Amino acid sequence: MKLAAFPKCYMDQLVVERSMTVFDWIEMASDLPVDGLEMYSGFLTSYEPSYLEKVQSAIESRGLEMPMLCCSPDFTSPDPAQRRQEIERQKQMIDVTAVLGGRFCRVLSGQRRPEVSREQGVRWVVECIRELLDYAAQKNVVLAMENHYKDNYWQHPEFAQKSEVFIEILEQVNSPWFGAQFDPSNTILAGEDPLDLLQKIKHRVVTMHASDRRLKSGHTLEELRSVEDSVGYAAILTHGVIGTGLNDYPKIFAILRDARFDGWVSIEDGVNGLEEIRQSAEFLLPFIRNTSRSAQNV
Repeated sequence: MKLAAFPKCYMDQLVVERSMTVFDWIEMASDLPVDGLEMYSGFLTSYEPSYLEKVQSAIESRGLEMPMLCCSPDFTSPDPAQRRQEIERQKQMIDVTAVLGGRFCRVLSGQRRPEVSREQGVRWVVECIRELLDYAAQKNVVLAMENHYKDNYWQHPEFAQKSEVFIEILEQVNSPWFGAQFDPSNTILAGEDPLDLLQKIKHRVVTMHASDRRLKSGHTLEELRSVEDSVGYAAILTHGVIGTGLNDYPKIFAILRDARFDGWVSIEDGVNGLEEIRQSAEFLLPFIRNTSRSAQNV
C-alpha cells in the first residue's frame, strides 16, 4: 500500500485563479512523507505530450509517482451529444493518465439533475463506462468510480451519491479495468455509514481517498442524518486533519486489510494548508505500513 497527496487546499489557486502552477504544487509537496501526488485534470494547462512529460519529469525528479488522475466526467446529461463528448473527453484523460505514468483514472456518474430519473441515469452511466473499458485496457489504466459528493465546479451533487445507486452501477460493470474509489467522508456527506458501504464494496476497491470531516460547533450527527437536501450537508461539516473527525480509520483499514487491499490511498484533505496534509500523512502512515505488511504475508 502506498500513500499519495492531493492539494485540496489549493484547488482554486490551481484551477480557477491560476495563481499557482502544477509545478509549484510539486515543489511544495516534495518533502511530504508520501510516495505520490494525485493530479486533477484541471491542474494541467495543456494535454500535449511535451507538457505532460515535463510534469511527469518534475514528479519523478523528486522521487514521487503520479498514481491517480482525478477527473469528473458527467454521464447523466439528457443530451446524447453531450454524453458522447464526455466519453471522448474521458478517453483523453485516460491518455493523460498513461503519459503521466499513472495506473488509475477516476470516473464519476454525473450530476443529479432533477429531470433525470434514477433508472434513466443508471442506464446512461453504465453505457458510458462500458464504452470506455476497451480503451482503458489498451492504455493499461483502471477506471475508479468514486462514491462522490459533488465536483467543486458542478451545479448539482453526484447522481450516485447514495450508496444504493453507487452499488447498482458498480454491480452492472464487471471488468478488471473498473473498480471503486472509496471515500469515507463522502459517505458521511450522504448521511450514511462509511463502514457499512466499505463492507459491501471492499473487494471492488482499487483506490481510496482519505479525508476526515468534523461537525461544526452546535451541530449533532443526528441532525446530519435528518438533512434530506444533500447540498446542505456541507454546511454543518468541516474538513480537518485525518484522525480528528468522524471516520473510524482503525476499522476502515481493518476492513481493507481483510480484503487484502494493497493499492494507493490519497490524502484529500488539508483545506487549511500544507501542514494539515503533513499531519494527516503522519497519522495514516502506520496504517499503511501495517496493512501492506499484512498483504505481503498472505
